[in-house]
Amino acid sequence: MSWTFHSVAIVGSGAIGLYYGGRLAAAGEDVKFLVRADHDTIVKDGLKALSVHGDFEMPHVQAFRTPQEIGPVDLVIVAWKATSNDQLAAVLPPLLHADTQVLTLQNGLGNCESIAAITGPARVVGGLCFVCLNRIAPGQVLHSAGGRVAIGEWQPGLAGRAEEIARRFKAAAIPGVAVDHLKYEQWGKLVWNIPFNGLSVAEGGVTTDVLLESTRTEQEIRALMDEVIAAACALGVKLDPGLIHFHIERTRPMGAYRTSSMIDFVEGREVEVSPIWQEPLRQAEAAGCPMPHTRELLGRIRQQIALRDKRAIC
Repeated sequence: MSWTFHSVAIVGSGAIGLYYGGRLAAAGEDVKFLVRADHDTIVKDGLKALSVHGDFEMPHVQAFRTPQEIGPVDLVIVAWKATSNDQLAAVLPPLLHADTQVLTLQNGLGNCESIAAITGPARVVGGLCFVCLNRIAPGQVLHSAGGRVAIGEWQPGLAGRAEEIARRFKAAAIPGVAVDHLKYEQWGKLVWNIPFNGLSVAEGGVTTDVLLESTRTEQEIRALMDEVIAAACALGVKLDPGLIHFHIERTRPMGAYRTSSMIDFVEGREVEVSPIWQEPLRQAEAAGCPMPHTRELLGRIRQQIALRDKRAIC
């Protein structure tokens, strides 16, 4: 093994950062959390996770307001929404030493590129979380399903790096797996994210059960999934069409699940439009594969956001 880590910084202490960072810390890893709005509450009350894989609490959390307070670490895990990536240039440099590596656990496409523009490409590792997580209160998360983390090299990197991260995740009760083809995992997750996150916003802020109750929206989900699989294929990523049935049937038992984009939409926050819909659409069309359903969905999402923001001003 040519690389290992002893200290970790979690950038983004929402549902993803708190849950996975909390699991690592509970397993004895030296984890420091960059915390913005919830800092005082987390310092006072700690971290609590209600999880289908076993609840856990951490009364004492290493929480910091600035990256300068954390200082250089061996592994930085970027866990905030991609809508905060404009802050990477200010946040990442104070966390880096000569051998620091950076793992992104963000949705969609384009995040590795954003990090590489600051750190250089050799430090960057991509990760995808296949999990149902919601932040239910400051310092508290609800984990209702899944949890797998696929970790892969964005570009050729350090030998054994993804394997070492996956090994340490597994030791912390996180089902981490090192994968050979990061793009396969990215597009595979988009098969679910593009329709379910997108329609949960386009339909005005609804849960997944509402989407699947309607024959119209279920047909739209299937059409969008088929389109994502075709786009991936055009980009050299061969996805199994059986993913359509798999994703729809695994979503039915989730009940009234609130997608991350639906939560951001109804709570008045910025939605991850660029990485989940805009960038995949751009890449597909550049490869000669039109995505008319996705393009129409993107327009509806933008329209709903504009209406929401107009109502907020009024």
